Amino acid sequence: MVTDKQNLILIVDDNPNNANLLFDFLQASGLQAAMAESGEIALAQVSEISPDLILLDVMMPGIDGFETCRSLKANKATQDIPVIFMTAASDVVDKVKGLALGAVDYITKPFQPADVLARINLHLKLSHLNQKLEQRAAELTATVEQLKQSQQRLVQSEKMSTLGELVAGIAHEINNPTGFVQGNLTYAQKYMQDLIDHIHLYKNQASATEIAKHAAKIDLEYLIKDFPHILNSMHEGVERIYDISMSLRTFARADSAVKISCNIHDGIDSTILILKHRLKASNLRPAIEIIRDYDNLPEIECFPGQLNQVFMNIVANAIDALEESNLGRSYQEIANKPNYIKIKTQLIPNENNILISIQDNGLGIPNEIKSQIFDHLFTTKPVGKGTGLGLAITQKIIVDKHGGDITVNSVLGEGAEFVIILPINSRNK
Repeated sequence: MVTDKQNLILIVDDNPNNANLLFDFLQASGLQAAMAESGEIALAQVSEISPDLILLDVMMPGIDGFETCRSLKANKATQDIPVIFMTAASDVVDKVKGLALGAVDYITKPFQPADVLARINLHLKLSHLNQKLEQRAAELTATVEQLKQSQQRLVQSEKMSTLGELVAGIAHEINNPTGFVQGNLTYAQKYMQDLIDHIHLYKNQASATEIAKHAAKIDLEYLIKDFPHILNSMHEGVERIYDISMSLRTFARADSAVKISCNIHDGIDSTILILKHRLKASNLRPAIEIIRDYDNLPEIECFPGQLNQVFMNIVANAIDALEESNLGRSYQEIANKPNYIKIKTQLIPNENNILISIQDNGLGIPNEIKSQIFDHLFTTKPVGKGTGLGLAITQKIIVDKHGGDITVNSVLGEGAEFVIILPINSRNK
């Protein structure tokens, strides 16, 4: 019995000659194979060996191939395993019935080895791609659930007024690669069917004229070049979703009761990604530029989730300040003096500290309110736009939870700069 193998093919055929012939051919082609002589044995065996693909004979004593396929597709644990029917009959009705039951393809006996191998490899690639998409979707679902829990804590402590905007930004970043993968799947399915139809012509010994005519109809030369590009593009889309998922995990990570070591740049970068939709260009202004000036920092002992909340508050406030500074200015005026947010980190080795500076070139903060910005419930935003809790909690996280310091520097009309000092190592508070 073969278990835990990559590209394992289960051959289900009551004819030992056919089964052994296929078994030897698949092994010689670098694929792992297992055999079952009946539908009953196959159903008992499949959950144990977890094959990547099943070659299923239609006409068998006891449970025939159609009933076996129906049972496989009714079981959640086996419903996603690709099934290719094998039969000596070429009845269209039987083929339609098999495909309707969930089979992905149909092979007519006697077999052409090259035809069998081409079909198996094609469906293995598609199956593995689908598995990877499902895995990434599950990881994304888990991350979104973790983010929801983090958001609940933020709402309880801060009544986070930007929550809806945050979720909208995440959805926007995820929708782009998801839509791209979904769109390409349509072409991949069409290309696959065209190739199957073309292989059928060879298998049915069609004339050279018919084969050439069909090749021209499906533009075979272009298809052969484009199909791998489409699969690679879908792979890139999946990887993009994975990158977003990892950034969300970084931002939404739950804090433990004690500080842990982390790379502060990861938290800053994940915050920028989540706010990316607010930074993009619109018909009113060019994009807000993010200027990163990162020093080579060691990991610091901290509560990462709380610091991510700090970065979110300050960067979101900087975007608000820039949008306010743009009121009454034309697109060209803004382009002449582009909006930017500069984020600088610096190691202060003699003091065992790091410095984080977040600076914008907005309107700045008037002197008369500069001393009040960290006060509880103080806000200059209109009713419904701010709670007055963001910077107060930011200061509490930096000073009380991390033993650090936060100050604001501002020149009216030139922008504002928040400077955060954090110890590299500190005892837990």
